[in-house]
Amino acid sequence: MLTDRESDSLQKQTSAPERGGTIGRIFDMHIEQIKIENFRLLQNCSLDMREKTTLLVGKNNTGKTSFAVLLEKFLERPDSFTYTDFPIPIRQKIISIDDDTNVEDLAIRLVLRIAYDETDNLAILSEFMLDLDPTRRHTNILFECCIDKKKLLRVLPGDPKERRKFIENTLSGKLLNFKVYAFDDFGHTEETPYYLAHRDQLEEKERSEVRALLNFQVIHARRNVASSEDAGRGAKPLSAISTRFFKKHDIEANDDDETTGSNGESIEKLRSMLAGIDDQLGEQYAQVFRGFLKSSRDFLELGDLKVVSNIQSQSLIETSSQVIYGETDNFLPEHHSGLGYLNILYLLLQIELCRDDFARRNAPLNLLLIEEPEAHTHPQMQYVFAEKIHGLISQIPNLQALLTTHSSHIVSKSNFEDIRYLSRLSPAEPVTIKNFHTDLSAKYEELGADGAALFQFLKQYLTINSAELFFASKAIFIEGTTERILLPLFIEMHDRENDGETTESGLSSQNISVLEVGANARAFAPFLEFIGVRTLVITDIDTTKAVVSEKLGKNSYPACPVAESTHTSNETLKHFLSAPDPKEEKDFSDWHKRLVDGDASLGEGQIELAYQLAEDGYHARSFEDAFISINLDKVKARKDTLAGLKNRDTLEEFSGNDFYSLTAQILGKKSDFAGSVLYVALVEGESWRVPKYIMDGLKWIHKN
Repeated sequence: MLTDRESDSLQKQTSAPERGGTIGRIFDMHIEQIKIENFRLLQNCSLDMREKTTLLVGKNNTGKTSFAVLLEKFLERPDSFTYTDFPIPIRQKIISIDDDTNVEDLAIRLVLRIAYDETDNLAILSEFMLDLDPTRRHTNILFECCIDKKKLLRVLPGDPKERRKFIENTLSGKLLNFKVYAFDDFGHTEETPYYLAHRDQLEEKERSEVRALLNFQVIHARRNVASSEDAGRGAKPLSAISTRFFKKHDIEANDDDETTGSNGESIEKLRSMLAGIDDQLGEQYAQVFRGFLKSSRDFLELGDLKVVSNIQSQSLIETSSQVIYGETDNFLPEHHSGLGYLNILYLLLQIELCRDDFARRNAPLNLLLIEEPEAHTHPQMQYVFAEKIHGLISQIPNLQALLTTHSSHIVSKSNFEDIRYLSRLSPAEPVTIKNFHTDLSAKYEELGADGAALFQFLKQYLTINSAELFFASKAIFIEGTTERILLPLFIEMHDRENDGETTESGLSSQNISVLEVGANARAFAPFLEFIGVRTLVITDIDTTKAVVSEKLGKNSYPACPVAESTHTSNETLKHFLSAPDPKEEKDFSDWHKRLVDGDASLGEGQIELAYQLAEDGYHARSFEDAFISINLDKVKARKDTLAGLKNRDTLEEFSGNDFYSLTAQILGKKSDFAGSVLYVALVEGESWRVPKYIMDGLKWIHKN
């Protein structure tokens, strides 16, 4: 159960409003699920698409880019599949292909599950609805890239070495078959997917039918922006995309005999202005080129040779316009903009182009994929983008948006309901895609009565720092400000002491996220298990002693030295080390002894606890207690210069090993003390000792 202190803490942190604006769950026709098979790392995974905006997050090499590539290949470039698109586990089967090979088991697949209701316009979708039963609310579209076994076997070399090389270099294009099917798996309960168990029930469709139903647009992370002096001499990406923007409107105006709307009227005015300029320039050209034209006519006998003006609006926009900022009389050119501004402006223009395409084609389903919108942008700009993108998306009818990101800033400004986590627990395992909100909330429900409060705390706590956990390889949880200030120093000292002992890089160069979580580390337990991040929890033993209160008629548990203790107030230790109910006095006493002796081990797992153990004949209760006990002589020597101390003369009078009492007497503001310890180490070269429990913990996270 939650302690009173924890309940108060959770209440304060969960009373804040939800982060970010959300567009919410979709209720009209939409893609409900995307299923992928046999594409690179995505061997068998499903993406829940029931939100209008879906955020794909995960560590590097978990398939975010592959997901985007697969959608584009199937929906826009189906002839671009190659041998390297097949996952490594099935490549040997491809190399060994023979007449008995079932190539359907090796096919790359994408399945779109589409949800609808009776209020939707089903005219186009009806082509994919194989049964018009009014109780049904789903249909499916299967995209399949399958090896053409007959063609491949006909051209395969006999020699095994040549065979492998031939397949690696040529398995693409005409050796692969691309097909689209509709199927209805209503009532299907078999483990084998319907499209494999009932191949005869699949109805083949044309790509043109898919394009009429679904308009897919992608904005890649590899955006053509640059900010340098060289950029001023070359292409101007914003001007170039402005030209594309103009061309689209120009084409639409040409296609419409009765050009309407503000864009159409503006384009007609521009054409009229350019025609007038052409007439004026034509008269001047006749004077300027008069001698040249006379000589040419006489020499070539070309009586109708003329030089005329023919300014085309598209070319004029592309070559004679530029995007600037500042006042017109004192402007800065496009290439003087920072990469962040260039990228956001470019991104917004791309979204405008997509918006126009969605409106022009007016498909029942619109899908926009934006890869890594954070490219080149600083953290504050990422915050702004995360807050504004929802508004942009909401303005486009029938749109679902997919965003892939490595940005903890964007994640921290997004809603839990939108997050999908791509997880890969080891290099040998395939990727899974988890619905962060629903899958994780189920894990917290398993905790019983406390689960809902702990989950709500986690949702509110996912600030910029803790959102880094989505992308971290490892994590270190610390209790408070003192540890946060000094941990970088301790990590540096660890790396120096262990240099050469391992071929791995030092801790300081590893992808580790450090979080200050106070006494709430246990709230993260299901979350850490969910994302599979190895975590070191550095905490205090926080020993207490049961004291009978005659006034209250029950025990109280004041803080006390470890040697006198019977209990601990540390809920993190009790949770992770499975403390028995204190009412079971014998069991709890045995557990507490194991805790103090360091024998209450977690065992092998992805979480390790580091707390104070006996060192140099003394067992500390807190970090400050432990640090002072092993650095007493150095603290004494610097007692007049170290900040955060009080009763400094007490240090000279101290003897024995009651560091618990000494710490209480001399320690004032902990953060000032920690900052001063750090300063003395970095500036004056003092070689402080690191408490052994912390150094042992750092060694564990380094090697695991």
